[in-house]
Amino acid sequence: MAKQTKAQKARTGVTQDLLPFTDAIKLAKENAKSKFDESLEIAVNLGVDPRHADQQVRGVVNLPSGTGRDVRVAVFAKDAKAAEATAAGAEHVGAEDLYEKIAGGFMEFDRVIASPDMMALVGRLGKVLGPRGLMPNPKVGTVTPNVAQAVKDAKGGAVEFRVEKAGIVHAGIGKVSFTQDALEANVKAIVDALVRSKPAGAKGTYVKRISLSSTMGPGFKVDPASLGA
Repeated sequence: MAKQTKAQKARTGVTQDLLPFTDAIKLAKENAKSKFDESLEIAVNLGVDPRHADQQVRGVVNLPSGTGRDVRVAVFAKDAKAAEATAAGAEHVGAEDLYEKIAGGFMEFDRVIASPDMMALVGRLGKVLGPRGLMPNPKVGTVTPNVAQAVKDAKGGAVEFRVEKAGIVHAGIGKVSFTQDALEANVKAIVDALVRSKPAGAKGTYVKRISLSSTMGPGFKVDPASLGA
């Protein structure tokens, strides 16, 4: 039998137990031992097959307690829209000039937003932005005429979610330094958003498994019923 590491011996809680989500949050917080402020991460296994078009799950949710992250935003817009994006706090705003920077390897941003008239230009960056999950999409509010509001949402706690090939959604939903109540509100918000996003093609049990963990800590299994899922 393999010896336990010092970190493993220091862990509290049983990772195999099915827990109410409130208890799973407490244990994730207790087991965050790193010197940095770890994120609280959620993994939700859904009863969907993303290979089918009618079983895609994708959307955006505004976390009531925010994410605790400093989100850097790049916006493709011109004239008045560009000025609005800058005033809203976007770090990088432009059109052809921003295109040239990104095509040349510039990637110092976490979210890309575009006004609709810019998508012909942004589309040419598909091979750069697509694999990184950064391509603007109207379904998640990143292609919009209201770029200022999109910037505010991105910086205020908006989190995009998208089901992966294995039917799992992963997301960072706050920091372990947040209060218990703040993290509970964020967990409820993202699970509610996933339930509302249930595709027509999904059959049988939709929310199969939920796990919560800190960035470097163990995962704790959550009873979906404790979240009404």
